Amino acid sequence: MMTLTQTRNQTIYGALLEHGSWTVPIGATGDGLSCVGAIGESLEDLIRRGSSRFKASQWVQDDGRLKVYMDQLKQYWDGERNSFSFQRDVWGTPFQQTVWEALLAIPYGTTVSYSDIAQAIGRPAAVRAVGTAIGANPVLITVPCHRVVGKNGALTGYRGGLAMKTKLLELEHANLASL
Repeated sequence: MMTLTQTRNQTIYGALLEHGSWTVPIGATGDGLSCVGAIGESLEDLIRRGSSRFKASQWVQDDGRLKVYMDQLKQYWDGERNSFSFQRDVWGTPFQQTVWEALLAIPYGTTVSYSDIAQAIGRPAAVRAVGTAIGANPVLITVPCHRVVGKNGALTGYRGGLAMKTKLLELEHANLASL
């Protein structure tokens, strides 16, 4: 459930979500979750990193407006949820949107390769472009780019860092034997 928003001139509500060992900043528009940061990143870091993505937007800290997103992320971290039912409001090129939609099809607790995603979107020669689009995913965890690994099963780059990627895969009990 993603929408491509044409205008960036809107308010983005931000909050720092703390739950157990997890502390991540999140942001949402009135239309859905628009950004999830990395473990240990501050809300200010997320705003600073997102300032080019959300050029004309106003940021407002408002935990109450983000409750639905925070509740579902907490349930995920507690092992009570393996998918998210809220709307996402992300900006990207049509190619990025296609890749991000393909990421949503990766089942909880499994991993696929970048070439698997390229095949899934009908662009088998676009593995590097797929990797670039995955790296631009603004909503970590909820669009599960952490489930994408190298063709040989090796953990590869992740905007939140490899420690966060490993932690997410362990949480999902993904088969890490080959990683």
